[in-house]
Amino acid sequence: MAEYPQICADLNKIKHNADFLCALCAEHGVSVAAVTKVVCADERIVRVLENSAFSMLADARTENLARIRTNKPKLLLRAPAPDEAEEVVRLADISLVSEIETIHALGFAADAAGKRHAVILMIDLGDLREGLLFLDREAIYAAADAAKSERSIDLLGVGTNLTCYGAIIPDETNLGELCRIAEELRARTGLPIPIVSGGNSSSLGLLKRGMVPDGVNHLRLGESILLGNDTAACRVINGLYGDAFTLSTKIIEVQRKPSVPIGESGANAFGEHPTFESRGEQIRGICKIGRQDTVADGLTPKDEQIKMIGASSDHLIVDLTRAKPYRVGDVLDFIPDYGALLRAYTSPYVMRTYME
Repeated sequence: MAEYPQICADLNKIKHNADFLCALCAEHGVSVAAVTKVVCADERIVRVLENSAFSMLADARTENLARIRTNKPKLLLRAPAPDEAEEVVRLADISLVSEIETIHALGFAADAAGKRHAVILMIDLGDLREGLLFLDREAIYAAADAAKSERSIDLLGVGTNLTCYGAIIPDETNLGELCRIAEELRARTGLPIPIVSGGNSSSLGLLKRGMVPDGVNHLRLGESILLGNDTAACRVINGLYGDAFTLSTKIIEVQRKPSVPIGESGANAFGEHPTFESRGEQIRGICKIGRQDTVADGLTPKDEQIKMIGASSDHLIVDLTRAKPYRVGDVLDFIPDYGALLRAYTSPYVMRTYME
């Protein structure tokens, strides 16, 4: 008997998305690091990515990198702290870095291990997450000089991250600035610095329009592979599947109740003060999943007549009033967005299943 809640990955759809994006990027001379963090480096999904034309596999956590079995280089997406350098050198081939202290720590660890370790220097182009601010050229030069000074460190490239925090969209201006910085560092250091990593899935729209500057030759893609999204445009890219994952759970209660709570209201369990619109009586279903397992606002019911109401830590509440009759024990299916998928794969209470 199937266990619920469960997240089902359609491996054929993921493979289709992977092959489509590899071909699209190759047309523009761009190689791709496939990002596995949203699915916690799930073994079956990693196997699909391993058998695609991606140049490397990437994750934000060393715990996930340790699980990845691959012949491709492994890229650590989140910059390590200096005291993590030994573990990082052991588990990753490449790191994204921005701090000189971290570069020296990686160099020391690589020396001790008798290995070479590559770094990509992250440049903040205005999104205000990680990276050396593009306006501070002296700090950028100093970091590049630090990488060059370490005998076991290779300065593989420069990179940036956009849209994830400040929602700054990639364009010809900011990515052009990244290319200029790469050229400046090549001239300064005499190193080839072969990679210019122009961001994540939010750069795909620009790439499709042929507007990515010629110097950009690398992207780090995760959401577009798994959910088909152009994250800058907030829509599924034509030709990709946006429904490769289905989150399913059972109904544990079906009751007719008012649409507005009764009594004096205060804060809920999460310190929020929710408001409710009066819709008369509703047939309300309670499902066996909650905010500990997923993001309720990120779920779209496959049955379009079902409406989302809300969630507590372990209960999801839906409006079944206009839907076909549902009974206790029935299974409801939802398409998760990025946040809902991330939490579902992180939750130990959600079973993972696969469609070949």
